[in-house]
Amino acid sequence: AEPRPGRRFVARLLGELAGGPGGAAGAPRAPFTFIEEDTGGTNPKIKVKDARGVEWGVKWGEEVNSEVFASRLAWAVGYFVEPSYYVAKGTIKGATGLDRAKKFVGPDGAFFAARFERKDKGVTKLGDEQSWRWDQNPFVGSKELNGLKIMMMLVSNWDSKDQRDAGRGSNTKLFVINTRSGTETRYVVTDWGGTMGKWGGILRRAKWDCDGFAGQNDDFVKGVKNGVVEFGYSGQHTETIKDGIPVSHVQWLMTYLGKLTDAQIRAGLRASGASPADEECFTRAIRMRISRLQTMR
Repeated sequence: AEPRPGRRFVARLLGELAGGPGGAAGAPRAPFTFIEEDTGGTNPKIKVKDARGVEWGVKWGEEVNSEVFASRLAWAVGYFVEPSYYVAKGTIKGATGLDRAKKFVGPDGAFFAARFERKDKGVTKLGDEQSWRWDQNPFVGSKELNGLKIMMMLVSNWDSKDQRDAGRGSNTKLFVINTRSGTETRYVVTDWGGTMGKWGGILRRAKWDCDGFAGQNDDFVKGVKNGVVEFGYSGQHTETIKDGIPVSHVQWLMTYLGKLTDAQIRAGLRASGASPADEECFTRAIRMRISRLQTMR
């Protein structure tokens, strides 16, 4: 593995959030054909094949918008994510005998508001027991890992489970990629659904809730002490995520994150299915958080 979660930071920053890592050309193409239902996780999911033979994991529920947008924001500053798209509506051929997903797929296969995540061939995803921990990995203490932690807090990702939580599903994974020069191991956060709402304990946290998200802006960064930034974030493995990040690592991340424009953020939100009101609210709230990071000295 390279000693960084991402590689071509600047090149990726120039990519448009409207298309994400797969680009507009990589979006799923109808017609869609049912493969099987995926019973893992907490949200209804199925697997389908599109017109080009590409396989996709389709998910419904309250994480759809937040997962597409938050993962693209992380990708925009250079981190590896799985290509995902918001699909407003469509039809899935052969989608019968469904269990959890039957609430979202009609008898004729019609569906609305889904997240499509591409299943790439040539990528081996190691199991939960072989996933990685935020506090034990080759990048601990690096600006690249701390930058990823900042991105987790920026989008209020309270669902920061890792290898320690393998029994209930780790949201960190090791991807083994075949390249021309051999294999490369990538450290990836695979679930960005618990975002864009309020962080906190089980009774407080939320997803895709701009009022709640914006309401915690004042606590996003609480100050600086002895060169270390104090964040107000609360999630799973809270201290592992927020503690010990020096100002210099925030400044490093801002050389990428600080280049994002409001137009790019709006485009990413729009492509993630945001309503006009959410687009305006989230753009303003995210800009406030980025501006706060830019003041760190």
